[in-house]
Amino acid sequence: MSGRLGELLVRENLISVQQLRKAQEQQQKTGERIGAALIKTGAIEESKLTDFLSKQYGVPAINLKDFDIDPEIIKLVPKEVAEKHLVIPVNRAGPSLIVAMADPSNIYAVDDLKFLTGYNIESVVASEPSIREAVVKYYSEKGPTLEEIVGSVDVDDVEVSSQETENIEEMARAADDAPVIKLVNLILKDAIAKGCSDIHVEPYEKDFRVRFRIDGVMYEVMKPPIKLRNAITSRLKIMASLDISERRLPQDGRIKIKLGGGKEMDFRVSVCPTLFGEKVVLRLLDKSNLQLDMTKLGFEAEPLKWFKEQIDRPYGMVLVTGPTGSGKTTTLYSALSALNDVGSNLCTAEDPVEFNFAGINQVQMHEDIGLNFASALRSFLRQDPDTIMIGEIRDFETAEIAVKAALTGHMVLSTLHTNDAPGTVSRLLNMGIEPFLVTASLNLILAQRLCRRLCNACKKPVANMEEQAYIDGGIPPDKIGTFTAYEKNGCRECNDRGYRGRVAVYEVMPFWDGLKELVINGASTAELKQEAIRLGMQTLRMSALNKVMSGSTTLEEAVGNTAPDRM
Repeated sequence: MSGRLGELLVRENLISVQQLRKAQEQQQKTGERIGAALIKTGAIEESKLTDFLSKQYGVPAINLKDFDIDPEIIKLVPKEVAEKHLVIPVNRAGPSLIVAMADPSNIYAVDDLKFLTGYNIESVVASEPSIREAVVKYYSEKGPTLEEIVGSVDVDDVEVSSQETENIEEMARAADDAPVIKLVNLILKDAIAKGCSDIHVEPYEKDFRVRFRIDGVMYEVMKPPIKLRNAITSRLKIMASLDISERRLPQDGRIKIKLGGGKEMDFRVSVCPTLFGEKVVLRLLDKSNLQLDMTKLGFEAEPLKWFKEQIDRPYGMVLVTGPTGSGKTTTLYSALSALNDVGSNLCTAEDPVEFNFAGINQVQMHEDIGLNFASALRSFLRQDPDTIMIGEIRDFETAEIAVKAALTGHMVLSTLHTNDAPGTVSRLLNMGIEPFLVTASLNLILAQRLCRRLCNACKKPVANMEEQAYIDGGIPPDKIGTFTAYEKNGCRECNDRGYRGRVAVYEVMPFWDGLKELVINGASTAELKQEAIRLGMQTLRMSALNKVMSGSTTLEEAVGNTAPDRM
């Protein structure tokens, strides 16, 4: 909007082309926005400009000279933020903060203000010069700085280079400072409220930022002062019971916090030393949101029937494949939940244990003391197990023991990092497992991905559906016109992202006899895939396109998260 303001004013005959050019020359000299330059050059009156902006943005206009803003309201927004975004808080109405803005379409400013204040932001429009005057007026002597809002603590003496002696007492004191505690708590609380899956706290040479991963996409939510870098990191490490004096090695821990209504939230904490400080990543583990009902995960009827049949068998191996963050653990936990009854002995080896379940013997791996997947698996075989879950098959040793367990009367569930279900066979063979052992032990391979789910409150039918794009994506031409395709829109419920949550797409490949014969004969992955499709397997792309045709996601998501089925 800001880039087109001059053109819109010319189109409405509020200014002339010559006046716009004169203002643009003024803008190049001063670096100010075009609106301020138009007022300064006399091209338009301030009141007329704000009235025009009010109509364009659909928000009320305000004359800040008519207001005497309460100092307590001013304290809610730090001076640096007011100057950066050209905003000024005006009033408070229940859970909402009314903020005058020069550009109400600036969603980054609205997000920053919402995050810092904890209030819902209601925008009104005011001219840039009047906001600058108000900032000077209200922040001249008594206005708070950003540090006073997010951490009025001096940690300069804690900013120690790797060559200097680290003052651990000062680091701990800075981390325990009330504003730092308040800021860290606010970050964790906001992440939970926004449905975030991961929090990234990242130090750079001249910058420090916090990002959230929401529905698989990263969003920057704030940039705390760089001087608070060590204090915030230390606070998180203290909460996770980690060693704050160790800043050279990676560390892993866990934070558990209590929310209202007796609800608890776990955060898996990973600290990794980088060039300019320690990066902290927190994975949110919300057991209340863990979907264990396989019918609601995204399975379709036939693949779900195959999957249930194979995990219900008394022995064999079921593998779940896919990249990190594709929902493999959720699928395995769903399978374990279905198998968990008083008559079965279930053992899991996990790194890390994300959720704990009653009735399942879960073991946390500790590589530093020699407790890895292979050693845990050996121990399980002496524990009279019925079902064994291995977090991941990473090497030949683990794969070999898992295959032997599957061949000696145990149901083995595990994950593997491969691109699709047929490719898993090649991965096992490359690890060194003999073809006859693969065919004898494998029951089923499941590959999966996650696509963002369209927000049901605001999704809208595709207005001008380009049929060729859908055909190129893999939808058969005879299916075009038999379904309604939807696209993202944006509303309050989905924070104007258009997506809310994610839906899984599956490629379920039972190890049919026809596939076993191909493996024994040394067939390629492409040949395995072709035969599996002939026998009824639905590929990842087919599953994703079914989600498009059912209105769950968009073609862009389906194509962006799955590979085409080129044979």
